Amino acid sequence: MKISTVMWPTESWPEAGELWRRAEDLGFHTAWVYDHMAWRGSTPWYDAYTTLAAAAAVTSRVRLGTLVTSPNFRHPVPTAHAVKTIDHVSGGRLTLGIGSGGANRTSDGGILGGEEWTPRGRADRFAEWVGLLDRLLTGPGTTAEGAYYSAREVVTEPGCVQRPRVPFVIAATGPKGLRLAARHGAGWVTNGRRDGVDPERVVREQLDGLRAACEAEGRDFAGIRRLFLTGFTDEPWLASPEAFADLAGRYAELGFDEVALHWPRPGTDWAADMKVFEAIAAA
Repeated sequence: MKISTVMWPTESWPEAGELWRRAEDLGFHTAWVYDHMAWRGSTPWYDAYTTLAAAAAVTSRVRLGTLVTSPNFRHPVPTAHAVKTIDHVSGGRLTLGIGSGGANRTSDGGILGGEEWTPRGRADRFAEWVGLLDRLLTGPGTTAEGAYYSAREVVTEPGCVQRPRVPFVIAATGPKGLRLAARHGAGWVTNGRRDGVDPERVVREQLDGLRAACEAEGRDFAGIRRLFLTGFTDEPWLASPEAFADLAGRYAELGFDEVALHWPRPGTDWAADMKVFEAIAAA
């Protein structure tokens, strides 16, 4: 079980740089960051890609990634350009977490204006977005005319450091999204949240869906990473090292090979004892 952390893009530089170096020193596998324009009214809230580029320059071992980039405010062409650049700055340490995005306007849903996206329209946009991003990152050149996104004579050489491209970890829960994860994802991520339902039951159902999607796509289920994003259920992940060890063991048995813990953030739902957090990382 790999242990990762989720960083908060709320600190200015150079204080933020010290936190990213601390995440590396604590030995986390990946330091993820949320990719939003804002989040639940938090301010300041800095750009994820700029933050990752800066973090790449002050670290050398920890992997870096987004949780999650979405079509809400990013077009595949400039997104691919930024992804390739960060992959080069980091020496091939970037993982791209991607999802369909939500409709919450306190984050970034609908922030660019226009018509509201229906759930089906959002899923269709996401499928096209992921497919085009995959093409743009594998290159060497891309021209595409889609229903939602287009690219004209985009030169993608020299491409990513990682081959054939930066790995995708796709957030998905429904059949269409899970098929997308099986088709394009090096990994899949979920937070296990469904109101009134036990998280372990939720993820069992989702894992069954992912197995079915892998079978439909001719993909080896064992070859896809499975990441659990903690902090969105009532489970006491950061109550104590013992509580963490118990939960991590249970989720490993379910089939997860990575968990991500939020960096403790006082005064929020993600407040936690920093000594416990560091003890978990050390263990």
